[in-house]
Amino acid sequence: MLEALSRSFHHRNFRLFFAGQFISLIGTWMQSVALSWLVYQLTGSSMYLGLIGFINNFPVFVLGLWGGYLADRWNKRALLVATQVSFMLQALALAFLTLGGVVTFWAVAALALLAGAITAVDMPTRQSFVVEMVGREDLHNAIALNSSMFNSARILGPALAGLLVAAIGEGYCFLANGLSYLAVIAGLLLMRLPPAPRKVPSAPMIAHLVEGLTYAWRDRPMRAILLGMVVLNIFGASYMVLMPVMADAVLGQGAQGMGFIMGATGLGSVVAALVLALRREGKGLDRWRVLSGLGFSLTLVLFGCSRTYWLSLALAPVIGFCLILSFAAANTELQLRSPDVMRGRIMSLYAITLVGMAPFGSLLAGAVADLFSAPLAIGLTGALCAISIGILTITHA
Repeated sequence: MLEALSRSFHHRNFRLFFAGQFISLIGTWMQSVALSWLVYQLTGSSMYLGLIGFINNFPVFVLGLWGGYLADRWNKRALLVATQVSFMLQALALAFLTLGGVVTFWAVAALALLAGAITAVDMPTRQSFVVEMVGREDLHNAIALNSSMFNSARILGPALAGLLVAAIGEGYCFLANGLSYLAVIAGLLLMRLPPAPRKVPSAPMIAHLVEGLTYAWRDRPMRAILLGMVVLNIFGASYMVLMPVMADAVLGQGAQGMGFIMGATGLGSVVAALVLALRREGKGLDRWRVLSGLGFSLTLVLFGCSRTYWLSLALAPVIGFCLILSFAAANTELQLRSPDVMRGRIMSLYAITLVGMAPFGSLLAGAVADLFSAPLAIGLTGALCAISIGILTITHA
């Protein structure tokens, strides 16, 4: 079983990438939790939490296709080094403002907008770079291990952030995140990669973008996967922006309680990723994707109804398990169906549905929570997600 689980670690480049990215992602999750808490402390508003989520992710919606175009036309490692350096400078600027006591909501918003623009290039490049490290034969395993890495960091990062925020404040979380990017930059620079193939003269950028969109729309299974991701991220995944309100105002547990709930969500996510990593083929992933999407939606409704911290903590791993199982299955299916010359553009569509649609869900959840309550917003979006997935499954059967 261990051999099947770790096939991608036979590739030196993937080992370097995995180690550096894991350290960096712990810092990223620390910053994510600390940023939500900082915005909540600055504003005390659910609406502003939704707004910062919108600002952070909207650039991916606008620039995601352009990022996919760059990933298909430029050297992917060079692009990734540039994005990691940019992320590091953004985090250090946030740390400087916070530790200096001059941070404001609008300064946070400006830096969140910058981070979103960097993500628009980084995410499709990083996703499409995996195949260059491991080849198509181990792609399925590498994607699952990437998900396990992401969500292991999701356990450690929020838990550490909850403790640090409560003890010494948000600024040190931002500083730790900035320094953590040195690990992934070092890993990228130490890789041994074959010379990149020479790019032949190409058509204008708009023609490349249209080509990617047309291919994804005409491929019926690919279209169904992407539409399902849109549903999950508009109606479901936005619950994360309301976590500070749920942890503090509803469950009465503060920053540390929020960190443990998010860490528990990450624990379920890691289990889901490991389950996928043990699979040797992609057959049946479409069924797993749909069932886990429905499981996530219904558990989210229960989470919205909970007023007990321990019940919410028990539901959190189920939410994480189902959500990541659905996302990772979608990622694997898309990568396996993508031609090599178009993988960057197809994965930019994945990035747009995964991250770029989240701003609209964040605004929806924030507005409903501001008008009514955070639990109602979470329960309602979970119900809408379940209904939409059911309709989509029937119409694309």
